[in-house]
Amino acid sequence: MLTSTTLLIAIFLSIAFIIVASAVFKLHPFLALFVATLGLGLGVGLGPEQLIEAINGGFGGLLGYIGLIVVMGSIIGVILEKSGAAIRIADLMLSLLGQKRPALAMSLIGAVVSVPVFCDSGFIILSGLNKALSKRTGVAKSTLALALASGLYTTHTLIPPTPGPVAAAGNIGAGDYLGTIMLLGLIVSIPTLLAAYYFSRRYGPHIPSSAEVFPEPEQERMPGAFLSLAPILLPILLIAGGSVAGYFGWEEGAGMILRFTGHPLIALFIGLLFAFSLLPAMNEAYLNGWIAEGVKLAGPILVITGMGGAFGGVLKATPLGELVGGWVSGESYAGPLLLILTFLISALLKTAQGSSTSALVITSSILAPLVGTMGFDTPLELGLVVMALGGGAMTVSHANDSYFWVVSQFSGIEMRNAYRSYTVMTGLQGLVVLGMTLLLYWMLGAGF
Repeated sequence: MLTSTTLLIAIFLSIAFIIVASAVFKLHPFLALFVATLGLGLGVGLGPEQLIEAINGGFGGLLGYIGLIVVMGSIIGVILEKSGAAIRIADLMLSLLGQKRPALAMSLIGAVVSVPVFCDSGFIILSGLNKALSKRTGVAKSTLALALASGLYTTHTLIPPTPGPVAAAGNIGAGDYLGTIMLLGLIVSIPTLLAAYYFSRRYGPHIPSSAEVFPEPEQERMPGAFLSLAPILLPILLIAGGSVAGYFGWEEGAGMILRFTGHPLIALFIGLLFAFSLLPAMNEAYLNGWIAEGVKLAGPILVITGMGGAFGGVLKATPLGELVGGWVSGESYAGPLLLILTFLISALLKTAQGSSTSALVITSSILAPLVGTMGFDTPLELGLVVMALGGGAMTVSHANDSYFWVVSQFSGIEMRNAYRSYTVMTGLQGLVVLGMTLLLYWMLGAGF
């Protein structure tokens, strides 16, 4: 099996192939991903059985987590659109936040939602609002999609209780300092969100979307605010409750119920049940018809997302983690250099294998022995390490990241345009996080 520099070259070439095949030769992303996945596996020396197992495991493993969530989220989105509930919610948001900065509103909403909710689930739940806000304000849907995506992405990688930051803190011995890490994450998130907001405002209007036109509701009378909000807010509150129960280790009684109803799959199903109250009539035409349309919408997203998981599965079957670990074994790095190294390794793993949570977990495991020996032992110093890990884990999101496909497919943004907008934006976000982490290291007296 390939190791060292040749492995990195093979991974780089496979990613380049996906980009060129899709953007230049207009090859369908599914086929581009499959060819790249197969070529990478054979190129690095995986055996036939190992390669097939990695492809099937990556495809099925990712869809096993996100598949039903995508389907239920798509059905909820169709019901919100066709019933007029999305427009009702948009009107409510604009009355509360004003019509001058809808992109900023979506960014802030995403940032709040993603603290207890995974990016994928949050974007699926909220993406229908982009269309309604676009219709109401005239702001390009791509602008709103980028703002929402960046808000969700920022807090997902920086602020507990999302699994990645919590696991990273535990790996480096900062499990008792989650309050400090949450405060640092909030501080770092503010300029990161502002940078992404500026980017979405500046470049979003130039990114075409295949779904710019928001369909008129199929009923004249708009539903009430409570019924319109329930299918969105209820899953978010349930998932948040499940996160709290998991954080405090509540296993019995009410805790068990919270953990069950707080799973994204169950929470979205409950939200779907509430969404049925928005149907004009509980008959076959509306019930089965709108469900069928939601399932149809989810199909292409599931196929492409699954192939992204297969590509990541093959990457995980390579010795990439051991290779990166060998680079830092036994070395000594001063404070800011350790933070930069942490960021770079996390970014490399994120870019190579797609999962932000995996990048946080793997990198924190690799660097755990170095953190203590380099004198990083106070809550603030350990918190800054988690920030560097989180910044790397959002740099950069592309074809092997399920969130990339959720954002692009639910927003109607073609792959090549997603690369030159969303992917570039995630790189910008990561660099801002790194800059803020280094600035805080200096300001808090650790010194350069």
